[in-house]
Amino acid sequence: MQRLAMVAIVPTLVTATLLVVILTQHQLTSLRDMAQNTADAIATQAASVSTVPLRDMQRRELVRIAESIGELPHVARVQIRAADGEILADNLGRSGATGNETLTVVRDVVDPDLPGHPLLGSVMVDVSLNDAINAQHASLRNALAALAMSLLVAAIIGWQSARWISAPLRRLVAAVHQLGRGDRHVEVEVTDQTEIGELQRGFNSAAMALFDVQRSMEKEIEQATVELARKNAALEAASVAKARFLAAASHDLRQPLYALTLFSSSLAEDERDPVRLDRIAHIQECVEALDHLFSELLDLSRLETGAMQIEITEFPLDQIFQEVSRNFRMIAEQHGLRLIMRATHLWVRSDRTMLARILNNLVSNALRYTHRGGVLVVARHRTDGTVRVDVWDTGTGIAPEHQARVFDEFYRVECHGTNEHDTGRRRGLGLGLATVQRLAELLDTQVQLKSTPGRGSVFSFYLPEVPPQPVFNASADEVSPDVSGMRVLVIDDEPAILSGIRYLLRSWGCEVAVAEDRAQALQAAEEWATPPDIVISDLRLRDGESGLDVLAALDLHYQNDGSAPFPRLLITGETRSDRLREIMAARIPVLYKPVSPEQLREAMMAAWSTTRTTLV
Repeated sequence: MQRLAMVAIVPTLVTATLLVVILTQHQLTSLRDMAQNTADAIATQAASVSTVPLRDMQRRELVRIAESIGELPHVARVQIRAADGEILADNLGRSGATGNETLTVVRDVVDPDLPGHPLLGSVMVDVSLNDAINAQHASLRNALAALAMSLLVAAIIGWQSARWISAPLRRLVAAVHQLGRGDRHVEVEVTDQTEIGELQRGFNSAAMALFDVQRSMEKEIEQATVELARKNAALEAASVAKARFLAAASHDLRQPLYALTLFSSSLAEDERDPVRLDRIAHIQECVEALDHLFSELLDLSRLETGAMQIEITEFPLDQIFQEVSRNFRMIAEQHGLRLIMRATHLWVRSDRTMLARILNNLVSNALRYTHRGGVLVVARHRTDGTVRVDVWDTGTGIAPEHQARVFDEFYRVECHGTNEHDTGRRRGLGLGLATVQRLAELLDTQVQLKSTPGRGSVFSFYLPEVPPQPVFNASADEVSPDVSGMRVLVIDDEPAILSGIRYLLRSWGCEVAVAEDRAQALQAAEEWATPPDIVISDLRLRDGESGLDVLAALDLHYQNDGSAPFPRLLITGETRSDRLREIMAARIPVLYKPVSPEQLREAMMAAWSTTRTTLV
């Protein structure tokens, strides 16, 4: 609207200004011409009447003539001179005192009666231009007033015209804003049959089409929302079913696997025949492979059910490095590889168990796909207060198209070109890296991957750094003793497991009593005058009985006798979060089936040592 008003005002302004300038200039010229003509006429008349007095040198008459001419309007001064330049008469007219600008005219006076018309003298007349200038100023003021009036009228007319012309456009703009605010149906009035009317009709058609599209999209979104809710419900049900299946399968399948682990370890204790030892070693390798696969399933099940609880502590990172080195150095040497755990003095704040599991999985995965060279684990201090942990390998590498999916569940990159020496390596289910990423997310970090096919890979993650703390070495009397001579009570509802663990513990020099339920456990307690050195119990017993209840009954039995609390250890294949929370609440050490003999021995010694330190 402002632009339209300017379009109307600017031509008027230019035209009026030009007219004022032209007319003013013309009037000024006319006034000067009139003044010149007046001056010429007066000078000519004065010269005419001064001829005889100049010839006769009648000074008095010349003075009178000068005075009479000075009385005329606009005359500022009159001078009459002789031929030799002598001033004979000089008179200031009525306009002479106030005049600032004059026009001077000089006329020669000659004698017409004598031959040759000799020069008698001259008459000079000054005509004042004040009146002309005042008239010019008045005319200019009138012109400017007329210009201002015309501009005001033009501005009013232009503004009203602009409002009238832009009114349909402003209504269209308001309608567009209504559409932008999400109004259901918007329509503007068609005001004429010009281009504006065509624009209004086009807007109405577009608004109607948009309204129809919006309604159809709302219906589709509603249907899609219902379908998505149905699929989400189905997905949640499938996820719950999978978690339940994993929990049940992990428990039920681990029972015979645990028994197989115990029996295979027991067979190797007293065997000296190399042929049989080799067969037992092959059996143990198969058991270890099954243990690895079930461990992956168990870890995934525990992560999905939320059974893993974070326990943040501060500890030296090198302790975890040493633990991983003990777990995999022999495996690396068997395959001709180097495993280098770069020693570090850095301390971190994290969950010790989860961090160890992450590094164990990464190193295991690196060794599985490395055929030459080895694996390097190193930690570096960073300026932002974190520690970067890298696991390098010189393996086959991961192609770019696989790198985005290696952290997915059950996704496994096929390794081509392996030789016969590599065929005996364990192949996972594709859950190791998925478990690593889930554990890293619980620790508020993320595992990053860089890999070059044929040259190797590096997995990296970050941990919060803390200042090093003093470490106190245990004294000689605090070192845990060997398990030989321990009196151990084992509670499990699987006869095969009881038989296997009894045989294994006896081969270690332990005195063993076994029980399948609470009644048998209390009966075994009656046969010993003092509490056992340690009680090992399964979590889930027959007829829905819990190992926690059996341990509580034994506590009550020994408290009545005034005996001190006994060390205890739970072994389970359970993955349900509610049952695992019960164990955590009871603060009892727990092992997950199948348990290797080394794990069992270490757990027994740790539980015995902890209870002894507490009593002291």
